[in-house]
Amino acid sequence: MKIVLLDSITLGDADLSIIGNEGEFVTYEITDPHQVADRIKDAEVVIANKVYFGKEEMDSADKLKLIAVTATGYNNVDIEEANKRGIKVANVKDYSTESVAQYTISCMMSLMMNLNRYDKSVKAGEWGTSDIFTLLKYPVMEMNGKTLGIVGYGAIGRRVGEMATALGMKVVVAKRPGAVYKDSDRLDFHEVLKTADVLCLHCPLSEETRNLISHKELDMMKRKSFIINPARGGIIDEKALAHALENEKIAGAALDVLETEPPKEGSPLFSLDNVLITPHIAWSTIESRTRLLEGVKKNIKDFKLGILKGIGE
Repeated sequence: MKIVLLDSITLGDADLSIIGNEGEFVTYEITDPHQVADRIKDAEVVIANKVYFGKEEMDSADKLKLIAVTATGYNNVDIEEANKRGIKVANVKDYSTESVAQYTISCMMSLMMNLNRYDKSVKAGEWGTSDIFTLLKYPVMEMNGKTLGIVGYGAIGRRVGEMATALGMKVVVAKRPGAVYKDSDRLDFHEVLKTADVLCLHCPLSEETRNLISHKELDMMKRKSFIINPARGGIIDEKALAHALENEKIAGAALDVLETEPPKEGSPLFSLDNVLITPHIAWSTIESRTRLLEGVKKNIKDFKLGILKGIGE
């Protein structure tokens, strides 16, 4: 069985040998759209993170039986077209829960202690010219006793809540506008915005959540509050966030995602010192990537055994 991995670069230095013994294994670091057809023409299994698979790509792969997505999201695959052709599509769930939760708590600590600003101040020589033993230029605060508002209460949101509770925070979960919930413990979305000291976003990007946080929502938040987004870039209106940060309507933000990735045209957020931005790495601990590959391997094994239930089936 020929297995083709089209974008190994998205897995970094993860050990690809985890998959290697499942068949004839061919890897490509990067695959451009015009290269897909030739590279998958003899493959029974294709593994990819961001490479798109639609009708045209599937037309070029007569032997293709499984598309194994190295992610939880699978919007790079036309599921309806794949199901029509009998091609199974499989993703990997919950592999990055610990990694993203750890990232979120790390950002919370960094923002509350103003680590980013103090690091820059020290390296700029400001501590060296201080008249006292310390430098009290920026406010710092404790997590204990603060209120954490969570938007999106799946595996990651719940794990963040557990960690925050262990650190003495009060955790409240917001009802997303338009969503229906079976549990009764969630609070009104706008009420959470008004009361949270830290707002964390862990919801998927959809038509309902696009620009969920914009001018109106940011105006509702406390002036000393923070927002953290390791979910998807489009959930926050970046121009509105830049305006709020520049005018100190909120104290700070941490973002692992942006509306456009990579941000080749830059961002209005880049010039601000009260926002921490990382390049979509919250998911990417070595342990997380290892679990991801193990999940892909299991999907391939289950496919070979005839017990894999594909997405949309």
